[in-house]
Formats: sequence, C-alpha cells, structure tokens
Amino acid sequence: MSLAVPAQVLLVLVVATVCFAVGGINPATIVGRRRGIEVSSVGSGNPGATNLGRVIGRKWGIVVGLLDVLKGFVPTFVVLRTLGTWVALVAGAACVLGHIYSPYLGGRGGKGVATSLGAMLAVVPWVALAALLVFVVCLPFVRRLGDASVVATTFLLGAGVVLVVRATTMVDRGVGVWLALVALLVLARHRRNIRIWAGRLAG
Repeated sequence: MSLAVPAQVLLVLVVATVCFAVGGINPATIVGRRRGIEVSSVGSGNPGATNLGRVIGRKWGIVVGLLDVLKGFVPTFVVLRTLGTWVALVAGAACVLGHIYSPYLGGRGGKGVATSLGAMLAVVPWVALAALLVFVVCLPFVRRLGDASVVATTFLLGAGVVLVVRATTMVDRGVGVWLALVALLVLARHRRNIRIWAGRLAG
C-alpha cells in the first residue's frame, strides 16, 4: 500500500535531515584535532581533505578524502535501494549540503568534491567514474587538486545538461537536473580557483 502524501513528505524530510547530519561530519577536522591541529586555522583554512593533506601529509589527505566519498555514497546508496531514485536525489544533495555547511562547524565546511562524487557514484556510477577519469587525466597538466576538481565538475555539469536534453523519462530528467545543480554548487565553492584561471587567461 502506498504512503499518504503527508507521510511521504515527512519521510523525505527525515531522510534529508539525517543525510544532512551525516554529511556534516567532518573527518578533516576530527583527524586534525586528534593530531593537535585545527585544520580551519592552517593552510587555506578549508576544512577538507586537500588542506589536511597539505598540512599533515598526503596519506591522511587520502584517508579523509575516502571518508568524505563514503559519507556521500553510503546514505545515498541505501536510500536508493530502499526508497527509490527521487528520495535518493534528496539524500545525495543533503549529504553534499551537510558537508559544505556543516552544522557541527557553525555552517562552515569543505568544498564538496569528494562527497558529491560519493553521491553520484550511488546514483550515476558511470558518469561519476568518467568524471574521476577526467580529474586523473587533468591533474598532471594543471598540477593543483582544486583546478583538476573544477575541470571534472565542469564535465559533470555538462553531463547533467546532456542528460536533461536527451532524457526520455521524468526520472532521467530529474537525475540530470540534480547532477547539474550539485555540480554548480561545487563550482560555486571553487570561485577562487575559477577567478585565478580567468586571470591567467586574461593575462
């Protein structure tokens, strides 16, 4: 028997709240504090895997990056398998928003790259893996993780637009819109990298 509309709305709100709370857990801050470092006060000040890796070592940066991927992937995948695609899109977006605007850090957080990747791996794995490949190929040329992230996220934005245009079902169209919106959110968090690129091109 299908849920009544108010019950469905309540369910989505509960899922969004739980996923936002999970996404808000910040491994970079936790690891940094255990090492006696406040990651938001050193390096770039960003409480994310890249900054932590620069401060205490690449190994810890990789560990934190994987944890950020998992906190996007696991909740989204579980919701996808139990409640369907539409609710999974809400779950994935909530995980990313929680990471970027962590309730445990006063609304501050990371840039959302790894957590977005995790959510996308759950919903559109081949698109996410293609973006990861773009990141890996670009990194030796741009030499900065942030710049490679911008290129890969721009690819995701384009993939979302293509999916919307070519969609034959409402679900596919919804996934495309979700993909594009999450990519735009992550790109907005990389404004500084984009401005630097624009300055180089203008120069």
